[in-house]
Parts: sequence; C-alpha cells; structure tokens
Amino acid sequence: MSEVNVVGLMLAAGRSRRFGADKRQIELAPGASLLVTSLDVARACLAELWLVLRLDDKPQALGVPAGVEVVFSAGAEQGMGHSLADGMVALSAQSSADAVAILLGDMPWIAPATFGQLLSQASADHIVVPTCDGEPGHPVIFGRRFWPELLRVGGDSGAKSVLLANPAAVRRVAVADSGILRDVDTPAALLG
Repeated sequence: MSEVNVVGLMLAAGRSRRFGADKRQIELAPGASLLVTSLDVARACLAELWLVLRLDDKPQALGVPAGVEVVFSAGAEQGMGHSLADGMVALSAQSSADAVAILLGDMPWIAPATFGQLLSQASADHIVVPTCDGEPGHPVIFGRRFWPELLRVGGDSGAKSVLLANPAAVRRVAVADSGILRDVDTPAALLG
C-alpha cells in the first residue's frame, strides 16, 4: 500500500432504470446485497469511504455499514456527474486525503490485490486509471490537484472530461482483473 492517503467515494444514487428494479438491494449471496458487497470490498482496502445516495434514500434500509460517510445528492436525477460533484463538494470540505478513488456501487468484483496495485500508484498530482485487456475501468483515482475540476462535472459522463483535459497526468495501470470492468446494468450482468 502507498503512503498516499486515498479516500473512497462510491456513487450509488442512480435509479437502476436499465435493471428494472433497485439493483442496490439485489442479493448476491444470502444477506449480502450488491451495494453492501461493493461497500465491503472498498472498506477492506480504504480507511475512509464516502457514499453518494439519492435524497429519498434511507441508508439503514440499504444496509449501509457504520463508519461510511453518506452524502445525499440533490442533483442525482440529472446524471452521474452531478452525483459525483455533490459527493466531491462534501468530501473536499471535510477530508484531508491526497487522492480520491471514484467507485461505483454496482461493481463488487474488484479484487483487493487490484486495489493495492492502484493505490500504490496514487499521488496528489496524478490520475490512476486501471485497464484490463486495454479497456479502462474503475476505480479511477484522482489526485487532490484535480478535485476542483471534479466539483464542476455534470451530466452522465462523470469525470471523463477531467481525464480528457489532463492526459499528461494519467497513469494507466494494466491489471489482470476483469472486475474493474464488470458492473451491473441489467439482470443478465449478474450471471457473469
């Protein structure tokens, strides 16, 4: 693990329209929902974790563990970028971390070793992007230098604009972990 202090920011404020139900509560195993499993994976690797939810969400009903900081996004309906910006506003005001790992609440299959690889490359002045077979995935780690730009993202593109605006700062890290690519947009995605 790196000496760099990396905080996690997990986005889970979407409406799961393509899934057809609230996918965050779908059980992956008895008593283990998709969201809680994703949180547990991240919590095992990061000392500080924040979670972005919708205004109408009840963290207890979603099984959010104690110790996870919850941010309610007023802009969630406008797209993932707004949820990210809302989370970054709260996080940047309260966290002294050197970098933030942007995680998605529907990606529970990222291996702990992959987190270790990515965290070892993190710095305040770089953006770390994992790739598997040449495809970029998550989590993407943004150094604190880029936090002001993350405060201004919007729409459904998330932080892509920040990556495109700072190509020289991007560190691509090849990993042998398809979990960085595997999210759950439809019920078929649960079948692997």
